[in-house]
Amino acid sequence: MKCLLLIFALVLYVKEKAKNNKLNINAMFSDYAFTVTERFMRYVQTDTQSDPQSSSFPSTEKQKNLSRLLVKELQAMGITGAALDEHGYVYATLASNTGKKTPVICFCSHVDTSPDCSGQGVKPLLHRNYDGKDIVLPDDTSQVMRVADHPYLQQKTGEDIITASGTTLLGADDKAGVAVIMDMLHFFATHPHVKHGTIKILFTPDEEIGRGVDKVDLKKLGADFGYTLDAGERGVFEDETFSADSVTITFNGVSAHPGYAKGKMVNAIKVASAFIASLPRDWLSPETTEGREGFVHPVHINGIAESVSIQFILRDFITAKLQEYASLLQQKTDETLAHFTGVTATLEIKEQYRNMKEILDKYPKVSEYAIEAIQRAGIAPVLSSARGGTDGSRLSFMGLPCPNLFTGEMAFHGKHEYVSVQDMQKSVETIVHLAMIWEEKG
Repeated sequence: MKCLLLIFALVLYVKEKAKNNKLNINAMFSDYAFTVTERFMRYVQTDTQSDPQSSSFPSTEKQKNLSRLLVKELQAMGITGAALDEHGYVYATLASNTGKKTPVICFCSHVDTSPDCSGQGVKPLLHRNYDGKDIVLPDDTSQVMRVADHPYLQQKTGEDIITASGTTLLGADDKAGVAVIMDMLHFFATHPHVKHGTIKILFTPDEEIGRGVDKVDLKKLGADFGYTLDAGERGVFEDETFSADSVTITFNGVSAHPGYAKGKMVNAIKVASAFIASLPRDWLSPETTEGREGFVHPVHINGIAESVSIQFILRDFITAKLQEYASLLQQKTDETLAHFTGVTATLEIKEQYRNMKEILDKYPKVSEYAIEAIQRAGIAPVLSSARGGTDGSRLSFMGLPCPNLFTGEMAFHGKHEYVSVQDMQKSVETIVHLAMIWEEKG
């Protein structure tokens, strides 16, 4: 009986201590001078656009310009071993300040921005106390951020919103995540009495083109579990992503001098066009799917009359369906070839990433602690499945279970991209709580 009473008392003590820690840390945040906004507005002005057509790694050297800046700022905060390697990865370690043996946690974001929209000459604009109305972007007044098109934007009425100026994307994807992680480190540096275990930092290049962790050194990183900071709305937690493959189909036609081509030439451009026209229009495409529906999406076409290559991405939450989509492409290819004599085709499939949930379900604490951290920050968790992938998708299958947390980044990859200052601040609070929870329960 005494033993049971002792255990009960210990449980109550641990719960009360956690409650007090939560209250204390929230009180600290009420007085904390966040640095996330200032950092973010500086970071987005460095062009870090990646290039899917490049064969180098990273795909663009300019990504390293921001990475070098981050290393300097990390070193200035006294972060151990902050360094940029030859592949464009930034590694750093915030040393443990607790006597407990705790798992090593990594926070990860990517420095590159999407090749879908210019990232050169970004002018971040801070709209204080946003009035809830449509926003006309000043450098191209045809670019109007209509609340009707951005329902989450209306929820930000009264908050401080950052947009670009109308000619570029903003870069909140994922410089918001970078700035959040940097501000978390600043918080711990200025509050050394707040307990945490060893925290690893990883900033990656080329995430937007699917190569973000191609050359990452997990042994060097030395983390047990990780979290990417690369999701949108406040409170969102993603432990599921698409599974993804790429497919390249090459049509080889018959070349001949156009002046003497009758009965000889078979134009591969026309063959490829017929093939594209045969694809589903009302289903299985990004513009007609949502929720848990997958898609087949042509993303690049290149060639001449003799030979044309078409690149596709295949996406679905159920990995087995990717083979069904590849089979559909093969079927459409065969049907197209039947209409053109003398044409041949090849179809090449490459694995890109897999649904992280297949791994994360084996490590429930990784998700449980993240949800608790969101709650401790005073937010209702929003459990979501990402219609895309993150570095965490591949990291999870490489041995680092790694779900995704919100930063506030919205409408990414386009000129209407925006982020709420208050969302970024809540993201900082969340990952501070998360680091504390891993220490408390270690």
